[in-house]
Amino acid sequence: MRITSHGHACVRIEAEGRVLVIDPGIFSDASALDGADEVLVTHEHPDHLDLAKLLAARAANPRLRVLLPAPAAEQAAELGSAAVVVAPGEQVTAAGFTVDVVGGQHAEIYDALPGCANVGFVVDRRLYHPGDSLFVPEQPVEAVLVPAAAPWLKLAEALDFVRAVKPARAFPIHDATLNALGREYFDGWMDFKGETAYTRLAAGEAAEL
Repeated sequence: MRITSHGHACVRIEAEGRVLVIDPGIFSDASALDGADEVLVTHEHPDHLDLAKLLAARAANPRLRVLLPAPAAEQAAELGSAAVVVAPGEQVTAAGFTVDVVGGQHAEIYDALPGCANVGFVVDRRLYHPGDSLFVPEQPVEAVLVPAAAPWLKLAEALDFVRAVKPARAFPIHDATLNALGREYFDGWMDFKGETAYTRLAAGEAAEL
């Protein structure tokens, strides 16, 4: 399994010619969707769901499916039959990968906001993308994508999340709002206290699992 960062929360997963993309949002590179077989979207916020990118990918590949929670599907009604609603507790197949749908709620920012659905995806029981949450899945995973910066997140929570998941490896996501110093600061703490092998992937960089 090869994972490639395409900026912010978007990653591209490839194996044996199959391509699965997670969370292509407004801060991510549209090239993530080139040749994509299927797409996973954790929730409706535009930094995770860029409808224009998805419609363009659907035009290029009429067989493209986008798996996402019901409220996000409602926000992206233009996808039509390409949208496939998923819910926590389900196991589905996407681009030939086995995907467990977990979690259910977006992390709280303040006063119960934003109060929207958010699902995480465990791909082939190896890679976990939590979207905008710190939900800890029941099943062990080899690698986790850890959010690095958000209005609902502080550093200690990100560290606790990684320690709770107990992956062999961790890679940061959700960091478009950080400058170079902020990324260096986050990386240093993950190296120091994350209790896992931590690697930053810049946009376009890839790692093998």
